[in-house]
Amino acid sequence: MADKARRGFLKKAALAAPLALAACDCAERCQAVVEVQETAGIEPRRLKMVTTWPKDFPGLGDAAERTADFIRMLTGGAIDIEVFAANELVGAFDVFDAVASGAADLYHGADYYWTSKSRAYPFFTAVPFGMTVTEQIGWLEAGGGQELWDRLAAPFGVKPFAAGNTGHQLGGWFKNELTDVDGLRGLKIRMPGIGGEVMRRAGASPVLLPGSELYQSLQSGAIEATEWVGPWNDLAMGFYREAKYYMWPGFHEPNAQLAMGMNLDLWNQLSAQEQAIFNAAARSANHENIGTYVIRNADALSVLTEEHGAVLTPMPDDVMALLAEKTSEVLVEIAESSPMASEIYDSYMSTLAKTMELTSITDAAFIDARARLLK
Repeated sequence: MADKARRGFLKKAALAAPLALAACDCAERCQAVVEVQETAGIEPRRLKMVTTWPKDFPGLGDAAERTADFIRMLTGGAIDIEVFAANELVGAFDVFDAVASGAADLYHGADYYWTSKSRAYPFFTAVPFGMTVTEQIGWLEAGGGQELWDRLAAPFGVKPFAAGNTGHQLGGWFKNELTDVDGLRGLKIRMPGIGGEVMRRAGASPVLLPGSELYQSLQSGAIEATEWVGPWNDLAMGFYREAKYYMWPGFHEPNAQLAMGMNLDLWNQLSAQEQAIFNAAARSANHENIGTYVIRNADALSVLTEEHGAVLTPMPDDVMALLAEKTSEVLVEIAESSPMASEIYDSYMSTLAKTMELTSITDAAFIDARARLLK
């Protein structure tokens, strides 16, 4: 049926619905008319989303479920997405390949897990000493970041979306207090992405583990420290039982952009309307996730310190200085790894330089001044 004729049919059906309801008790028929209206132009689909997150995990897993729910609602149920936790369908670190190959339709995770595909991927999750959550959104939405992300992912057969963010993460849980750079030597710490490589160059022994294995590894001594997310998720994981020193700030993830990836062939099959729905759903999930983390982290931090005895401990200045030095080295090497990485690095760093100049006289200065309010 031609588009013009189909629109005419739908308009007539909408006008006829109230008359039909008044004439007879035919609720099922009228409901069918309404459903046709709601899903006009949307092809019914049943899709699979695989994730890197443990089942029912707060915040991270919620972001995946929320994105799927938004898509379902915006399409009137025409596009229904079944969400699988890590290891239910594929392993946590296998979700990218599953989507790229078409074995799954979508993934939800953190794109810094895919450094084996390109060393530039962490720019789209977190860069040590890099962008805050608002700066990251600015770069993606208005600074050319999304276009670069699309170009990076396209050769692998993936279309990426920002679909959640945890905000600024803490430095992690340590069995022994880190008091100076000597404490980094040989330290077995779970830390992915660029932060893990920075830790290695600073003398530590970083380990890449999925979230589902962290507590047991900390308990057994396989690792001596771990970063994860922040108070809300860390409380749920129970790290305070095995390591009491909760160190701050988190140099490695000043924001942590979560990602939804879609099989690129599937994306290209979607109509402009359907593509707009996926974009809108991802943005909505991103927005809600950020707001949720602000409140839940604040609540959980009080529980950790007041009820469970977590000891908030600042990172020593010499440690932060060394980590900043090593971060600069790693970022330059990433930029030199490929023309694409170089282009992403240049865009990210030029945007960061501009936003840092602004935030130093807005956000940073104001936060210091605001402390007077509660004195």
